[in-house]
Amino acid sequence: MTEKTSTRRRLLAAGASFGGAALLAGPAGLILPAQAAGLAPTPTMRGGANNYRPGAPIVTRIGGGGFMMTGTVRRAGDGAPLSGIRIQIWAHTTEGREEDERSHGATLTAADGTFRLDMPQIIPIFGQPHGHLAYEGAGSSFKTCFLRPVMANARDKSLAAHFVLEPA
Repeated sequence: MTEKTSTRRRLLAAGASFGGAALLAGPAGLILPAQAAGLAPTPTMRGGANNYRPGAPIVTRIGGGGFMMTGTVRRAGDGAPLSGIRIQIWAHTTEGREEDERSHGATLTAADGTFRLDMPQIIPIFGQPHGHLAYEGAGSSFKTCFLRPVMANARDKSLAAHFVLEPA
């Protein structure tokens, strides 16, 4: 291998490493908005509304906790993070079934559009460990959206769900 070829490969490898780090770091105003341009809204998932309870209370934790439900909420189109958005969460857990009132709670998104809620461990029902999440859009500027993410492994201690909301 010539020195010229070796130098070119080192430059390409360094550039790829830097580019990968920049994508992960997401410097404000540089990479993330460019990726978000034209962001399509999240479609409501079939089965996501099962056992939904309109107006579930905002809570700091559901039951004894130990399992973390996290996610983000962004606006369709430009991908801007949405703060103060109410997300309802419920699941079949070690402490209750999906239809139990004590298995429901809601949380609000932070300024950066993220949310998190500590809840009991999700356990399989109908063969799949899964959670339910809802953005309740009635009377707001965004359309209602239900999600039903399935866990990769029943032993996982967290599950993430991401909303891209469509203007009403």
